[in-house]
Amino acid sequence: MYTIAALYHFTRFDDPDAIRGPLYDLAVAQGVTGSLLLAHEGINGTIAGPRAGIDAVLAHVRALPGCADLHWKEASAADQPFGRMKVRLKKEIVTMGVPDVDPRASVGHYVLPQDWNELIRQDDVVVIDTRNDYEVAIGTFEGAIDPETATFREFPAWWEANRERFHNKRVAMFCTGGIRCEKSTNYLISQGVEDVYHLKGGILEYLEQVPAEDSSWEGECFVFDGRVSVGHGLVEGPHVMCHACRRPIRPEDKVRPEYEDGVSCHLCIDEFDEARRERFRERQRQVALAAARGARHMGPRG
Repeated sequence: MYTIAALYHFTRFDDPDAIRGPLYDLAVAQGVTGSLLLAHEGINGTIAGPRAGIDAVLAHVRALPGCADLHWKEASAADQPFGRMKVRLKKEIVTMGVPDVDPRASVGHYVLPQDWNELIRQDDVVVIDTRNDYEVAIGTFEGAIDPETATFREFPAWWEANRERFHNKRVAMFCTGGIRCEKSTNYLISQGVEDVYHLKGGILEYLEQVPAEDSSWEGECFVFDGRVSVGHGLVEGPHVMCHACRRPIRPEDKVRPEYEDGVSCHLCIDEFDEARRERFRERQRQVALAAARGARHMGPRG
């Protein structure tokens, strides 16, 4: 079994580039794969590997400036969910595109998973899903508003266009693991919203702690690793990945006429031209050749 660790932490890194090399080298030496993002505002990502390797990487991260109180969410998988290790430098560890948003200054009120149902069922509370549209499509909380945003960068514009809908309402927000809500709640506070709440630990902690019979969650939760989706108890869900558009689809969607492995699905059939699809086909041929050799293809979309 492989241990999967999803983590994020907002802190000040004066020189993220100096952190990148040693972190990458340690992860590779420990047999850990996945993706970590580094920026001046902190670290974010998901990694997987043997227990000892994950422990070593987490200990290294906790020793970085301001990261002693790092928290992370763990799960397990029978197969390695990532093909390689990537440590990338970014302007933001989750891209909102609003330069003065700073979760270290202030965030909304944290709500524990066991208290979430009571909050979101109040008449004066509006519940907003801050995730991307393809994530919301496979599962969300009962009664939650879907902003239908393709990326988190679109959220501020959506709020500006819809804020009057929520006048005199308390706003409760949630996302997969909590990182988007750190920024979205800080943004709403800067916009004058007084009562802002967010689900501590995100959907993943809710699904881990709240029994299915008491749950307000409907569907599955998309995750950014080889499991694709999880349900209550963080049990792996039924979804598979379309490796052309990176969206989750159900196994039965693979028999639809629009589906071609690694090339298209019913969600993206109209999004790529034939030249792009031919590049996807070539990648699939390389995947098949690698599999025949007992290796794992490490192409740019792997």
